[in-house]
Amino acid sequence: MRKLRVALAQINSTVGDLDGNTRLIKSRIKQARKAGADLVAFPELAVTGSPPEDLLFKPKFIADTRQAIAELARECADLMAVVGYVEQGSASKHPVFASSGMCADRCELYNAAAILADRRRVATYCKQLLPNYGVFDEGRYFHPGKSLPLITFRGVTLGVNICEDIWSPEGSARVQTMAGADVIVNISASPFHIAKSRSRERMLAAWARENGVIVTDTNMVGGQDELIFDGNSVIVDQNGEVMARAKAFEEDLIVADLNVDGIVRGRVAPGLNTRRTRPGPESIERIKVRSASPVRTRVQIIPRVELVLSELEEVYKGLVLGVRDYVSKNGFNKAVIGLSGGVDSALTAVIAADALGAANVHGLFMPSPYTSQESAEDVAELSRCLSIECRTIAITPVVEVYGRSLGPIFEGRAADTTEENLQARIRGNILMAVSNKFGHLVLTTGNKSEMSVGYATLYGDMAGGVAVLKDVPKTMVYELANLRNRQGAMAVIPKRILDRPPTAELKPNQKDEDSLPPYPVLDPILKAYVEEDRSVEEIVALGFARDTVAHVVGLVDRSEYKRRQAPVGIKITHRGLGKDRRMPITNGYRSS
Repeated sequence: MRKLRVALAQINSTVGDLDGNTRLIKSRIKQARKAGADLVAFPELAVTGSPPEDLLFKPKFIADTRQAIAELARECADLMAVVGYVEQGSASKHPVFASSGMCADRCELYNAAAILADRRRVATYCKQLLPNYGVFDEGRYFHPGKSLPLITFRGVTLGVNICEDIWSPEGSARVQTMAGADVIVNISASPFHIAKSRSRERMLAAWARENGVIVTDTNMVGGQDELIFDGNSVIVDQNGEVMARAKAFEEDLIVADLNVDGIVRGRVAPGLNTRRTRPGPESIERIKVRSASPVRTRVQIIPRVELVLSELEEVYKGLVLGVRDYVSKNGFNKAVIGLSGGVDSALTAVIAADALGAANVHGLFMPSPYTSQESAEDVAELSRCLSIECRTIAITPVVEVYGRSLGPIFEGRAADTTEENLQARIRGNILMAVSNKFGHLVLTTGNKSEMSVGYATLYGDMAGGVAVLKDVPKTMVYELANLRNRQGAMAVIPKRILDRPPTAELKPNQKDEDSLPPYPVLDPILKAYVEEDRSVEEIVALGFARDTVAHVVGLVDRSEYKRRQAPVGIKITHRGLGKDRRMPITNGYRSS
């Protein structure tokens, strides 16, 4: 019976921390060895972290990355490891430098997987399908690979490929399978958005079933700027059944024994399109790797299959992970949040407390002349429920000083949003002063609905280090708040915060709906326009009033300059307000 014990090491790499990532990979190799694994697979770009972006233009970074692979190879005497890294190819011009005349010795780079065994790198696979859409810029950095290594190890034939390569029905994984691969080892750094893990697993299951092979997918986990990686690494058998599934949004190692005797080499599954491209002799590189030591005696294992989270649970855990990694990977220990008594700042505080621990979250309540008693009471109750420190700094005296100072210039003009924005900017200044003095990272509290239409104050409530809810629509803010209240022994967000009509409290009796459509109307319009690129006519056809749609679209278009100056926010939807959507600020085109 041909069996291979495979481990998937789902790790949280830090971009640029080559030494730290190498130590982490070494520790997981040891853990896999202890579990009796023949093969351990790591995520795409595990050595460099993902995405490394313009670090790839630094020659020393590339050299150090290759040195890390050589160091890791020495750890692989009695097992095989598949590790994602960046490989440097021969000297040919990279598109970025093609017209510059710059020496291209360092410019031909590949998103690669090193296959390590016998204390050396026995083969390299270079990613062939390079995504260049949404948050992906791989065409800026990498060349597509050409050769297809097919590795025979301990009687099992393996095809190794990277992320996007298996999403295409005609990609390299298909060619490797037709050439005789028993197992496809895919490594990935697949950024999270709602429902992504489900679609990825469905695709892998269908692919395995259609092609009649076992598929393993080791996905990255962790936060990197606006991106989060959800993990959910999986092993799927040739019938499309999940054999093992790793945890979501946590580091993990899963192990399973793969029985490949039921896989027929060169098979064509029933109904398979036999006209698809067959591998040519020039593309397949067959490599046989000797077993450096006899297969160890091993106890039987039962593969672990973690439960699938609901979409809302995934979003919440993703936001917690995103905050934790952004704070810690950027050298901070504590965070400070402006608490207003509203649901956005409350949810931000709860996420921060779950991510960092209550002792590391500090609230500031900064009442103005228009702040209600209810807000003061709700902030106190929230702080008590979360066990976080919250201090009060009244801004009314500062507002009055601003009024006196600007009075001569503003004389003869009625009060308007200028005076409202001054309050928000005073709060922003106080938060940044506390940040500077104590080294706390400011977490801003604006949601996607507000950021989309510009219902936020530049240099005010937008001032900070990371916007936790930047990609979370207001209606989902309430859903997440209610979810979190159900998860603990008691509700942590006071009921009145969830029941009160949203208000900025910057003028008497102010409500969000004075300026915006109700959020249950606004959010679907924003989803259609921002995330789906629908036209005004198409959105109106969905059942919305033309005047409302035109008003919302106009607000979105006019607010691009604000979003460009906003802090990075954690991406959880199909299209966020960061790398996903790169609209010009100076723009004469109007969708309305």
